[in-house]
Amino acid sequence: MNGSLTRLLINIDHVATLRNARREAFPDPAEAARLCEASGADGIVFHLREDRRHIQDHDVVRLKQVVRGKLDFELSTNEEMVSICCATNPDLATLVPERREEITTECGLDVIRHQTILSNTVARLRQAGIDDVALFVDPDPDQIRAVRDTGASAVELHTGDFANAAAGEEQLYEVQQLARAADVAHECGLTIHAGHGLDYNNYDLFARSVPHVCEVSIGFAIVARSVFVGLGAAVAEMAQLVKGHHVS
Repeated sequence: MNGSLTRLLINIDHVATLRNARREAFPDPAEAARLCEASGADGIVFHLREDRRHIQDHDVVRLKQVVRGKLDFELSTNEEMVSICCATNPDLATLVPERREEITTECGLDVIRHQTILSNTVARLRQAGIDDVALFVDPDPDQIRAVRDTGASAVELHTGDFANAAAGEEQLYEVQQLARAADVAHECGLTIHAGHGLDYNNYDLFARSVPHVCEVSIGFAIVARSVFVGLGAAVAEMAQLVKGHHVS
């Protein structure tokens, strides 16, 4: 245990989902980002999707202006998205898979299959001055080794299967897969992030079991909790939980 704390980045996509449900101008994701940071978040995550189902182009501009911590721009390899990301120059670009028919991201990238386009996209992002580029992948050692070969600096482990697993043996199996993947990523020299489905109930087991994770991205659970306690309190609760664990 090296004494460093895991960073908490808040995904504010679903603040935009709520706004867009009524085609209103509120709630404003940028104002939500301000409150998240004021309440203990180390940064903000957003995903600009091709269909613009939640975050809009003008949100990207505002978030770049207001976020004081780390800004993580999630995107596909779509040419338009890559161009916008390069122009925005976030602190971190995270490449994720994207299908229009999905409700939310369902799995990690197939880095082995799409090695060439991912390598080219990583190179383009870095040439634009974005030094920190992550790839979102399932906890598969072969996929993680392929991430290293793209030139990416980081891997974000897809925690969705763990989050959806039934308590008991199934959940323990999934967290063991994540722990093994984190060890492989560490051996590859990659910075390790994690996200998707982490919440107030499953985070403790995840943090106690999976080593080397320096950053987690959590969104929906916090936005949902905020309905009952307010966004500031929801973020503060999660920040206290995350920062109670050290990176091992």
